[in-house]
Amino acid sequence: MNIVCVGGGPAGLYFGLLMKLRHPTHAVTVIERNRPGDTFGWGVVFSDQTLGHLARADEPSARAILQSFNHWDAIDVHFKGATVTSHGHGFCGIGRKRLLDILSARCRALGVELVFETKVEDVPDLARRYGADLVVAADGVNSALRQRYSEAFQPEVEERLCRFVWLGTRKRFDAFTFAFEETEHGWFQAHAYQYDGATSTFIIETLDATWRASGLADMAQSAALAFCERLFARHLDGQPLMANAAHVRGSGMWIRFPRLACRHWVHAVGVDGRQVPLVLMGDAAHTAHFSIGSGTRLALEDAIGLADELGREGELSAALARYQEARQVEVLKLQSAARNSMEWFENVARYTAMEAEQFAYSLLTRSQRLSHENLRLRDAAYVDGFERRFAMAAARQAGVAPPSGAMPPMFTPYRVRGVVLKNRVVVSPMAQYAAVDGVVGDFHLAHLGARALGGAALVMAEMTCVSADARITPGCPGLYTQEQMLAWRRIVDFVHTASDAKIGVQLGHAGAKGSTRPMWDGIDLPLESGNWPLLSASRQQYLAGVSQIAVEASQDDLERIRDDFVRATRAAVDAGFDWLELHCAHGYLLSSFISPLTNRRQDAYGGSLEQRCRYPLAVFAAVRAAWPDHLPISVRISSHDWVEGGITPRDAVDIARLFRAAGADMIDCSSGQVSKHEKPVYGRMYQAPFADRIRNEAGIPTIAVGGIVEADHVNGIIAAGRADLCAVARPHLANPAWTLMEAARIGYTGAAWPRQYLAGKQQLERNMERERQLQAASSGLSPQQAAARLSEG
Repeated sequence: MNIVCVGGGPAGLYFGLLMKLRHPTHAVTVIERNRPGDTFGWGVVFSDQTLGHLARADEPSARAILQSFNHWDAIDVHFKGATVTSHGHGFCGIGRKRLLDILSARCRALGVELVFETKVEDVPDLARRYGADLVVAADGVNSALRQRYSEAFQPEVEERLCRFVWLGTRKRFDAFTFAFEETEHGWFQAHAYQYDGATSTFIIETLDATWRASGLADMAQSAALAFCERLFARHLDGQPLMANAAHVRGSGMWIRFPRLACRHWVHAVGVDGRQVPLVLMGDAAHTAHFSIGSGTRLALEDAIGLADELGREGELSAALARYQEARQVEVLKLQSAARNSMEWFENVARYTAMEAEQFAYSLLTRSQRLSHENLRLRDAAYVDGFERRFAMAAARQAGVAPPSGAMPPMFTPYRVRGVVLKNRVVVSPMAQYAAVDGVVGDFHLAHLGARALGGAALVMAEMTCVSADARITPGCPGLYTQEQMLAWRRIVDFVHTASDAKIGVQLGHAGAKGSTRPMWDGIDLPLESGNWPLLSASRQQYLAGVSQIAVEASQDDLERIRDDFVRATRAAVDAGFDWLELHCAHGYLLSSFISPLTNRRQDAYGGSLEQRCRYPLAVFAAVRAAWPDHLPISVRISSHDWVEGGITPRDAVDIARLFRAAGADMIDCSSGQVSKHEKPVYGRMYQAPFADRIRNEAGIPTIAVGGIVEADHVNGIIAAGRADLCAVARPHLANPAWTLMEAARIGYTGAAWPRQYLAGKQQLERNMERERQLQAASSGLSPQQAAARLSEG
């Protein structure tokens, strides 16, 4: 084959040498538009894992790279005058120019032809000139070839919120360093690391608005460097900052990160009657934010992946299809982590109210790839110290005795008004559709009772309806009759008697999603008979062409429904519940007022977000007035409708502020189920970012839900300040004792076991002591001698 790589960066050079190494008879040419040695970067970062990939692909180049690396183990976070250090991270830095020199030398040794100062903008001329059977576009984020065939590749480019500049300094950093400095216009952050014996990379990043307000958009390069030197003087120890793009005016060296993803990576170009494949690689195909140091890693792994596929037997087109399929999955995973990291740095101000220790923890775990237990494996002393401080602060907040040592954040107490939760785990409300005429029975006693005995601090009952026509299905529970209240009191009394868990009720009205069958008989399908009329904020049909049509609620309807919520609240007080949650999510009645997808009213309850929230807030105010002041109320909202034109996470912050001002204690941050047109993006802890944003921007405690399936998730979310509680649903369905089992799995022995188990354990100990005394009396041994003999036996 004749192979031509366009772009002499790491991707093009590494792919060229790998192909020549594996197939010496191939003609491989790498074409670069710049001169040899030209590069506009300083240093690049690899993880120890990446080095392993390189060693397996080509040991000689990996050895040369490794010999040129500056290796470090620690991360230093400088914030508000404090420095937090975490070890065990295993990264290496190498100068970009040195990396290119190593790869270029290896290419020449293997017989790869390197062509410089040649610009390529089209494939046919290139293919004719070199007789190319395959053209690889590795020409960077601004790839001319990708742009030339953009209709085929379908790139999506998103320009992000921050400006950054890539600088160097002679200050040598012993650790990968994050430094944060506040100005009157906003926060700046530096990402710094040493990559050779004398030089460090020093990347400075800030929001575009902060950059402009600081005057950097109008500064010459020398003035901008002086500004940055003054700002980060305490971290530079008198060393100047250096730029390596002298020809660029001051503002031009600051760029905005472009997040790039391509739908397709392979395109066949017609050349003189034959089809020449053009394949994207590295930054030409995708980008990953520099804050997780993965751009060069992805480029090199693309090269390995393509070389591997081309080494297999079979058609070229099949190999390229396998390459695209495999690499797109890997890139998507890393881009997801990179997006989390990028958004954290775009929103640094969100976290600056934190103490340095929690701020640093939040930074370390920002991508959600590095978990609490993974941090413990890397640096047990750091995690132990963090857990001790966190547990002490939690005890102060809860007003309980301080712990004697470290404890996982998941098991720290938390106070809301007069209620103290023993840990941070909530059994999420889960619809069971097992009530009869709204009355709960033995099933609910077993279901909720088992989970109260299973170690969670708070067990939430499923959505409990405030009237018969507020039910989702005929099997939904209610709180609108005396019989229903007494049935609930039986369950509440059992939870309080048998465990130290608290129990809460979630009050709601189904609205347009009511009068349906249980989900196992057809989710969202209307009843075959006995349907009741439906109300909503505006006329709508939830399931197009199938559901009943809900009509717009009148003022009389709204007043009656508000009073139904108040009646149910008073019944919840009589039943003895510890906690109340108002259901304003998932497209049910109160949610239908909040979302613009379902609220098209022309009266005072429609229009702006504040007006759309007016009725849910009126219901909340009435409920709060009827609920004891010492008991908490949370509000569940849909933080994202996942539909164009619907509620966004930005809106959710404003919704949370409105409920906070009305007296809400917490926001339960769910999403979706407002429209059948939704396109949610699932994944582990996929809704935790909503809780994070609402908690740290709206200033109200939050409950995180969604994809939380192990203690490691809960610990990370709570420790990083992304939420105050975690609601867990499906794992609790599978295992009522999930909380206790997770405690055992991570080796934590301090979890509070239900009092029945403790009583049984104490009775067993008493029986054993009595047995020792009986044996002692019959054998003439003292109780101590008898105990010693029993232990020996």
